[in-house]
Formats: sequence, structure tokens, C-alpha cells
Amino acid sequence: MKPITLQNYAEGKWIAGSGAMAELRSAVNGDVVALTSSQGLDFGAMLSFAREHGGPALRALTFHQRAQMLKALAEALTAKKEALYDLSYNTGATKADSWIDIDGGIGTFAVYQAKGRRELPNDTILVDGAVEALSRGGTFQGLHVFTSLQGAAVHINAFNFPVWGMLEKLAPTFLAGLPAIVKPASATAYLTEAAVRIMLEANVLPEGALQLIVGSTGDLFEHLTGQDVVSFTGSAATASQLKSHPVIVHESVRFVAEQDSLNASVLGPDATADSPEFDLFIKEVAKEMTVKAGQKCTAIRRALAPAALLDAAQAALIARLEKTAIGDPRDEATRMGALVSVSQRQDVRAKIREIGADASIVYGDLDASPVNEKGAFLSPVLLRCERPWEARFLHDVEAFGPVSTLMPYRDAADAIALANRGKGSLVMSAFTYDAGFARDLALGSGSFHGRLAFIDRDSAKESTGHGSPMPHMIHGGPGRAGGGEEMGGVRGVAHYMQRTALQGHPRVLSAIVKRYIAGMPVQDASEHPFRRKFHDLPIGYQLKTKTREITLEDIEHFAHFTGDTFYAHMDEDAARANPLFGGRVAHGYLILSFAAGLFVDAPPGPVLANYGLDNLRFVKPVKPGDAIQVALTVKDKTLRRPDQGEVRWDVLVTNRAGEPVAAYDLLTMNAA
Repeated sequence: MKPITLQNYAEGKWIAGSGAMAELRSAVNGDVVALTSSQGLDFGAMLSFAREHGGPALRALTFHQRAQMLKALAEALTAKKEALYDLSYNTGATKADSWIDIDGGIGTFAVYQAKGRRELPNDTILVDGAVEALSRGGTFQGLHVFTSLQGAAVHINAFNFPVWGMLEKLAPTFLAGLPAIVKPASATAYLTEAAVRIMLEANVLPEGALQLIVGSTGDLFEHLTGQDVVSFTGSAATASQLKSHPVIVHESVRFVAEQDSLNASVLGPDATADSPEFDLFIKEVAKEMTVKAGQKCTAIRRALAPAALLDAAQAALIARLEKTAIGDPRDEATRMGALVSVSQRQDVRAKIREIGADASIVYGDLDASPVNEKGAFLSPVLLRCERPWEARFLHDVEAFGPVSTLMPYRDAADAIALANRGKGSLVMSAFTYDAGFARDLALGSGSFHGRLAFIDRDSAKESTGHGSPMPHMIHGGPGRAGGGEEMGGVRGVAHYMQRTALQGHPRVLSAIVKRYIAGMPVQDASEHPFRRKFHDLPIGYQLKTKTREITLEDIEHFAHFTGDTFYAHMDEDAARANPLFGGRVAHGYLILSFAAGLFVDAPPGPVLANYGLDNLRFVKPVKPGDAIQVALTVKDKTLRRPDQGEVRWDVLVTNRAGEPVAAYDLLTMNAA
């Protein structure tokens, strides 16, 4: 098969690199599958193109429009994913491995598009937290917001996940309104390039939103500014070199690092050789050694077991590893493919020899090539360390392949301390049915890990396992793991935006964020707001209802009708003894019910459904003989479909003296 010549995508066009071309070889048979170079690119011009074209176009779109863009990209990738699977075999990945990379990446786009439409406003500015009162009279208040950076994101990705690694960064980046320049690892760049072509051919990305470098980044870093973000995945050594670049330091360029780490898995002290957690632990360690041939930044490198179970754990792991069929990833019988390259295999072997100063190989042949000499195949290698506290390399050296080391611990405190010897990891898993041990582990090791996965007999069936970062959750970790965070749902979007504190009069703040803020001028309702369609309801449109007195008979009827006969509502002496009430009071839910009766407009109209209350607070008790009144104000609006929109209403219930007694947000779906 003739090698393909990869192209860069820069300044809106595909460009083949000039000069000497690097050869990218198949991990399976050593054949050259692609040629690549980025020589001749103007990297400064690429950044300028992203800032001048991609950035303004993306920032002009609302979060919902950007989310729709992600949805269209996911659909385009899904329609052509079989071509990606076919290319992926050359990386040494089995079909199951490729599913994690390709479908996993597409799934990340799917999650982010859903979160974008559900959790973000149909606007270009994102409010962060509640309004802060900065003055006694309420004329000067504060609010935090996120706005899109006006630079570009540079994504430097690792070789092990050429599709997922790209998409898990692009999803929050695009949703944040920032253009991206993607630089994949060369070894598997042919798969990334194919995925980029599919996305560009979908014709949904604005010009300049996505560019691709299939080779060296040249002087790219020299042109970065404080409005740019560098997001890196790879080794700690490379991350350290990049983040110390003079421009990164001088310009305070954001640097998000997700580094390889010495992740641990702990078999709980409550486990026995015949407990479900023991079996789950063995299965997961073996799985993490063999999936993607162990080339995962989240793979289990250190497996901790109670000292009394170490022999049993070793025997069970070996028995499972012996069943692992190694071979051509295109063969359906194969369960583990090859490492990504022969040079990577050489590196893994060298690292195993270093770890071997602290541990003994109990399974696997370090020097054998189990399939052929030209491919990058290596058998799983299990090591055992008897004295982990005396180890010099075990907690510092990572063999990025099908390698793990089994070690004993004495008690819970010892397990926690050993796990923390990794100096910061992306993930640690614990296989325990003891919730107390799980809490101890969280408190003792949480600060050393980006994610803790607790797996037991109750959660195992639905658990995604130790090594599967989910787009909803943070992927990153402290210390050795890089100190960065990726994904994490909407949290990941914020990494590509700027948080700014706004201060001013509620009228000004409201105009900026397009949301009702108490203290701003309101528009008195000229007609009942439930008579108006979504687009005819301005922010700050307010209805003030008539008052309604709450009687003792109302309270007693509500109590008997609902069954809520709590003493504060029914027993005068007991209620008087309560320092919060000083006598009988109305039910909180009676107040809500009567409030609804005051503001609801009964006939059919634009209001299609009432589907919830948010932020409910009962502020002050209401006693028999007092009266309530409601101020119903349009607080926020989000168009969900062309013909329907969500309206968030600010509901303030006051007593006869005008004091707040209850406050909440009411959510309705209104016809547009």
C-alpha cells in the first residue's frame, strides 16, 4: 500500500509540508503508512488567522449555536467512522481499543452539545454564581461572568488517542467560543488528519475555527499572547519544557497540562480472596494492562493489595493475563494489539528494567516479540515488589505500556501513604465494600488525585471502570499529573474563558447579562404575563398581585388535607416554645400554594407547562391573620425550540409589612 502524504490545514487551506518528510510506520508490520512534515508553514500567520477570523465568528454565536455545531460535527464523524476504524488498526489498536478512541471521542462531543443546550444560556456571556450585595442600599452590586478569550487554543495531543484526545479538547474549546490549532503526536497523526478532514467537510465550522499541524510546531510559541491557551497531553518532561518557554512565562499564557502519571488501584482491607471486590480488582488491573496495550495515561501502574492477599492476587492476575490473545488487531480473536511503534517498545523495555531494580517480573517476557519482529508487539509484564517503601524507581518511573507492579500494604494508613507516593495522579481506584475505608481514602488521598473511582459489587455492573475519563467529570490531576483539568462538563468550558468581576448598579448589570437583578427598574405588567408569548416577555416585566390573608382555618384545613400536622402548625403551646416561631405558623407549602393562586392566570394561553422551582427559601414565618402578596418578574429566558422557550421567573412573596417571607425561581415553558 502506497503511503499517504499528510497535509496541514492552515489559513483555510490544505498545505503539504516541504523538505524532508518523516515516515510514519504501522505498529503491526512496520510498513510506512504516511509521510508528514510541517516545514514551510507560517505559524504566526496561523495564530493571526485564528484570532482574526475564527475567533470573531465563534464569539458571535451563542452557546446554543455552538452546541448545535458540536452536534453536527458528531453526526458527521459518526457517518464516516468506519474509515477511521480502518486507519486505526495501523496504530496497533484492536477494534475495542478504537471504539474507546473514536466512538469515545464522538460521545464527548455529544455530551458537550447536550450540556451546552441544557446548562448554558442562549447567549454569549455566562454568569458565574449569585449577585453580591456591595452596598447597603442595593445601588452598587457585583457579579462574576465568563466571556470568551480573544485568542486561540493550541492543542498538543498524545499518540495514544489520536481522535478522542483531540475531540475531548475541542468540545469545551468550541463551546467557549475559541478557535483551535491542533497538533497531534506524529506517530498517529494520519488518524487525526482523517478526522479533521471529516469535520471540515461537514461545513459547519466558521473559517479559522480549526487548523491542523502535522509535524513540528516550529516557532508557534513565539507568537502566543495572554489571550491564548495551550492545552497539552503527554509526558511530564515535555510539559515542563513547554510551560517554561519564555513567552509562556512572560505573557502568562494559560497552560493546561494532563501528564502521564503513576496511577494506583487499591484492593480494600475488607476484601477476601472469595469476595466480589477481589475478582473486580483482578479483572480491572488486567484490563488496564491490556487495553490499548497499556498505553493509557490512566492505566494502573501500581496495584496495591493487603499483604495477606498478595500471593492470591498474583496468581489470579497471571491466570487472567495468560488468557490474553496477542496478535494482529484486525483479527477478531486478538485481545491485545501492538504498542504504537518499535521505538515506544524500546522505551517501555528500558523503563521496565529501571523498575526491575525494585521489583521482580512474575509474568511476561521482556525481550520476546510475541507476533513478529517488524511490529511493536510486547507481552503484558507483571512485576512484584515486596518492599514498596524501599523502592527507588517504582514510584517515579512509568513504563507506558502493558506493565503494572503488584505490591503489599499493611493497613489503611499504609495504603493511603503508598498511593500518595506517586506524587500526584490522574486517577486512583479502590475496590472495597467498606464505605468507611472509602471515606478515609478520599480524605487521605483526594489531594493527590484528580479522580477517585470506588468500585464494588453494587456499582460494578454500571461502572465505567478505573481508566475511562468521562466528559462529565474532571480529567487531570495535581503534582506529577500536571496540575491541570480537562473536560469536567461546563467546568472545562471555563478554562477557555475569562472570569471577570462586574460592579455597578443593578440596571447596568442586568443590561449586560440580560437577566433580572433585584433593584433594577421594572416594567409594570400592562397585561397578565401569562397572556404573553415567549418573545413578548421583556426581562424585568413584573406583575404585583393582590394580597391574601392567611387564617387559622386555612392552616388547619391544609394540615388535615395534606397530612402535614407538624406541631408548629397545629399546637399553639409547642409552637410558642419554639424560639424560631413564637406561636403557630403557616406551612411553607401553603404559602407556595396560595402564592400560585395569586399569580396564576387560569385560561389556556402561551404558558404550556410549569416544570419546577429552583432556589426555594422560606425567609420569615407567616402567622395567622397576616397577608401575603407576590411579585412575579421575568428573570431570564432561554429559547429551547423555535416554537418554545423556557422562562425563569423571580417569585418574591412578602407579608403585610412588605418583608420577604419566601423567594424562589419558577420555571415555565412558553409558546414562542
